[in-house]
Amino acid sequence: MLIDASRATLLVIDVQEKLIGAVSDPAGTLARTRWLLAATAELGLPTVISEQYPKGLGPTVASLLEAAPAATVVEKTHFSCVGGECLPASLLERQQVIVCGMETHVCVLQTVLELLERGQQVFVVEDACDSRTAQSKAAGLQRMRDAGAQIVTREMVLFELMRHSTHEKFRVISKTFLVGEQP
Repeated sequence: MLIDASRATLLVIDVQEKLIGAVSDPAGTLARTRWLLAATAELGLPTVISEQYPKGLGPTVASLLEAAPAATVVEKTHFSCVGGECLPASLLERQQVIVCGMETHVCVLQTVLELLERGQQVFVVEDACDSRTAQSKAAGLQRMRDAGAQIVTREMVLFELMRHSTHEKFRVISKTFLVGEQP
């Protein structure tokens, strides 16, 4: 199944100021997540950003919010966004959810498993997820794959959202996000 722009939304989980330094590749994770947010914002994809206990862990990293100013930001204390009942109806009404964030083996995993239980199609953006260790990230991705989530990359997301080179945003996307060295 392909990602369908009319049925999909992006969910970015817990990329927060006090958490980012704890993952295995903080600079890369931040750059790749910002890239994904900016590219999908250019395409007009609805976006939700979750924050795990922001009073203690700080807000979402500012550069991510700048990349997607129209994103809805929600707070939670549950590890799962679904279990935390923080997701807006607009996300839950869409059949497809594109997910990225941290940590892959905790909050991302639990959210994805519960989205799948709800019957949604879930696409986990592997290159925009991270954990404290590569082993934990790999285990989380494998468990999500085994449960039925599709594991994708940022470029797969963009090309599936556009579907063809005559898409009205293809030139802007290709010139802005697909040339030169990518994060």
